[in-house]
Amino acid sequence: MNLDKYLTITPEIQEAIGNKKPIVALESTILSHGMPYPENIAFAHRVEEIVREEGAIPATTAIIHGKLKVGLTAEELELMCKGEEVGKVSRRDVAVYLATGKVGATTVATTMMIAAMAGIRIFTTGGIGGVHRGAAETMDISADLQELAHTPVAVVGAGAKSLLDIGLTLEYLETMGVPVIGVDTEDFPAFYCRKSGFKVDFNAKDETLIAKILKTKWDLNLAGGALIANPIPAAYELDFDEMEAVINRALVLAKEGGIHGKETTPFLLKHIKEMTKGVSLASNLQLAYNNARVASKIAVALTVLDE
Repeated sequence: MNLDKYLTITPEIQEAIGNKKPIVALESTILSHGMPYPENIAFAHRVEEIVREEGAIPATTAIIHGKLKVGLTAEELELMCKGEEVGKVSRRDVAVYLATGKVGATTVATTMMIAAMAGIRIFTTGGIGGVHRGAAETMDISADLQELAHTPVAVVGAGAKSLLDIGLTLEYLETMGVPVIGVDTEDFPAFYCRKSGFKVDFNAKDETLIAKILKTKWDLNLAGGALIANPIPAAYELDFDEMEAVINRALVLAKEGGIHGKETTPFLLKHIKEMTKGVSLASNLQLAYNNARVASKIAVALTVLDE
């Protein structure tokens, strides 16, 4: 496999990989398609600061001019945040974007792919994609789930996005053998809410235990990654019933507008933000910061275990 032709890693991250320092991968879809400019730049800088404060190295990913990027320059980060002619790239799109030189923001699935190619095992995001509501008719199931089943990267997120069918998402993960580990919680979080009505597979009391579980899984060559379910801080949690009402209204708008596929989540998040008068975005920021802290602690603990 000729990765050198396509994979570009910044010198800092290359040095960290060579010296087995803790590294945390970050996606770029949240920048290009999840937040307005220039607020997204401030968010990107703050997430990277949090990762560094916890003792790890941040590695933001993207696809730019025929290269899989692991770590971005200031100019590249600006390009992704402005989001002009930046596509949303999942696994099926990667070869097209590389071959044509188009600029693409990485989803959870694509970030996992690139992280694994670079030897990075921990990735922080807001929440994973999953089985969409009404998937029995639409077959709208995120590629994130297959990636978790096959790619050896642990994803730290506030559960699954609450606009999904969380019960079916968890059933799918169980079928594919993906462990769902709670961060000091028995309850599976639903993005803006700390509880979804469903349970995690295992409640891990701290990041060191999570790192030990991950190391054991990969020592045994068990395929795939793991979902580390980290609830939003209680101070920023939104009311479950109120959010359900908002999500259902947004779903009606999506159906009326003929929105489907990878356009669904950005559409729904935009309308949820409008319906909650921006409160959902503020919660989204805080849960992302919290996930970055936990992911960095896991990366540091995993590095210690590997010594």
